[in-house]
Amino acid sequence: MTEVPDAVTIKSWLDSATQDAERRGLASLRPLLETLARATSALRSADWNFDATGEADHVAPPAGTN
Repeated sequence: MTEVPDAVTIKSWLDSATQDAERRGLASLRPLLETLARATSALRSADWNFDATGEADHVAPPAGTN
């Protein structure tokens, strides 16, 4: 079994997942894996993701409440 690094980048995950899919004869999964990688990257870099600890300076109230 291969050792998993402490931090897996989106690129390393995509490379590994693509190679695994191709080994299994599932090369048609490549576009789906690439889309998932782009979506994950976009979510990780989103403005609202500034503090993953849950401790924000200001939390906006839910929409429609005053």
